[in-house]
Amino acid sequence: MSHTFFIAFSYVLTALVMTGLILRAVIDHRIQVRALADLEARGIGRRSRHG
Repeated sequence: MSHTFFIAFSYVLTALVMTGLILRAVIDHRIQVRALADLEARGIGRRSRHG
C-alpha cells in the first residue's frame, strides 16, 4: 500500500502550522511596535536611550 496520501497530508499540515506560526509572529510584532510607539508618544521612553 502506498503512503503517498499520508506523506502529502503531513507536508500540508506542517506547512499550515508553520504559516500560522509565522503569521502569529508578524501580527504580534506589529502589535508590540504599535504599543511601543504609543508609550513613547505618551512620554515613556526606552531605558536604552537614557544611556
